[in-house]
Parts: sequence; structure tokens; C-alpha cells
Amino acid sequence: MKLSTYRGRQAATIENDRLRVTVMQEGGHIAAITHLASGVNPLWTPPWPSIEPSTYDPAKHPEYGGNSESKLLTGIMGHNLCLDLFGAPSLEEAAAGISVHGEANVVRHTFGETASGMTASCRMPGAQLDFSRRLTLNGDTLSFEETVTNLAPSDRPVAWTQHVTLGPPFIERGVTKFEMPGTRCRTFESDFTDGKGKMAIGKDFDWPNMPGVDGKTHDLTTYWRDEVAAGFATVLMDPHREEAYFHASAQGLTLTYRWKRSDFPWLGIWDECHARTAPPWNGRTITRGLEFGASPFPESRRAMIDRKELFGVPGYRWIPAKTAVTVRYSATLR
Repeated sequence: MKLSTYRGRQAATIENDRLRVTVMQEGGHIAAITHLASGVNPLWTPPWPSIEPSTYDPAKHPEYGGNSESKLLTGIMGHNLCLDLFGAPSLEEAAAGISVHGEANVVRHTFGETASGMTASCRMPGAQLDFSRRLTLNGDTLSFEETVTNLAPSDRPVAWTQHVTLGPPFIERGVTKFEMPGTRCRTFESDFTDGKGKMAIGKDFDWPNMPGVDGKTHDLTTYWRDEVAAGFATVLMDPHREEAYFHASAQGLTLTYRWKRSDFPWLGIWDECHARTAPPWNGRTITRGLEFGASPFPESRRAMIDRKELFGVPGYRWIPAKTAVTVRYSATLR
């Protein structure tokens, strides 16, 4: 492990002869998984300046929008952990300082070195959770081991989502291809796109044939072909498989994430193509988020618990009192 900087911020890197992995200290984001032979990082780097979330002041930094998402957006990169919230906080949680997708992605992480990689860990004081992640490089595969410890004397229902976001040059309209063992799907049940979405609202469908607002069917195995598009759909990973995965292919490379389906039964597809015009988006962003986790939709904690399940599959998981839960998954770029 080597302490470094990335886009002017504190970070750490690990690398071998095939990959270089960059981790941000504040927020713990996996900012880059760089294929050394080609120089391509498939993960998203936002087009706006990045600052440490701890330095964010709404009065001094209006360019980040001034809402419950702004602190996250100051430092977001690539693979973003959503814990213990996947979505927006309630008004009361926001007033208490909780930002979109929880605390793990804005607090400072402590780095440690291992024989073939590194660790990153943090405490979430609001959620009363500890989080630790071990990253190990072996050839063209990055292995993850994550542990969440409940510090509270009561059981906790939590969202736990790996918000893997891809960006240019890896994401290209009509070019980038996707594969996954998807089954039943549903588009998001509200419109967050200011009328610029291409997905029909709250529609069930079978992977990959998504219904659009134009009455046509859109194939989600290829990135949007539209000049302006946005939307979110959740995909239930095949319940008959022990392992779930996605492949994303472009630039002569394939990025594959693999995980235990029982840990993360859902994969959310978030597309953003020049649709969000509020700061800091400013109509400049192209992404696809492939967000595998314990919850089907980015929504408030109350909505998550009220929903309880979708298609007969739970929409959150429990961390028992004073107990640690560990998951393992991997990313391969070749």
C-alpha cells in the first residue's frame, strides 16, 4: 500500500503488474480500478472539482447544491458504499446531519497495510456501526471482504449497497454492453428526472426488456442511446443461483463483479445522461450505476421498512445487536 493523492485529495493505492486500485481516505470510495496496460479506469470520475467532505460548508460551497446529497457529492467517486441507508434521509435525519446513502461514504477511513493489499475502516457514530473492508489484489482480480459491526444493544435493519458507478470513456452511448442473471424487474415508482426520464414509472418487466414512456421496449443490455436520459430500475438476481454477477464491456475490456446472491439479491440500474441540470451536475454527466445490494430501491429508511419486500424477496437485512456480519465479493478487469 502507498499513501497518495487523487484529484488533490488524500488516498491510498495498491497495485500489481495488471491493476492499480485507488481508495479515497474520506468516504472510502474505490475511485479507480485502472487497467495498467490500457490506462482505462471504468469507474466514474465526476466532472466537477472534488473536495474532502469534512471541509464542506453549504454557505461556502453553493456549487454542490446545498441539500442532503451535497456532502456526498463533494467527494463521490466510482464505487461508493451505501450504509446503513440506500437513498435519501428523512427530513429529521437530514436535520441531524445524515446525508444521502448514509455515513460511510463521507466519514474518514483509517488505512492499514496487508501482505497483498490494504484495509480501510471507519466508525459511523450516527448509525452506531463500525465498518471495515479488506482489499486484496491477485492478478486481474480485486477481492473484497467487508464487515459491519452493530455497536448498539438492539437489532438493526439496514440497507447495504455497493453503488458501482461507471463513467466515460468506458461508458459510451450505444456501445457499452452489460450481462447479468436478471429475472423480475421494476422501474422506480416515482419520477426524479424532472420529466427527462425514459423509463415508465412503477412498471414490472422481465430482464432486460424495460418499458419506456414512449411505449417502446428498451434493451438494458446496452447503454442508453438517447442524448438526454435518466432513470432507475431494480433487477432481482436469479434466485436459483448461489452467485450473482454483472459483466460490463467496452474499450476492449470487461469489468466483472461477483457476489453471493443471498448477501445482495438486488441490482439497481441507474442511468444519467445529461439529464440532471442542478449543481453540481449541470447537465454534464454520463454514468451507469450498477448498484448491487440488500435493497431494491434508493428510498428513505421508513419507505424501505414499510416496503419490506419485493417479488417475495426481502428489501433490507438485519445486523443483530452487538454482532458483526461479513460479506465477500470480487471485481475482475481484463
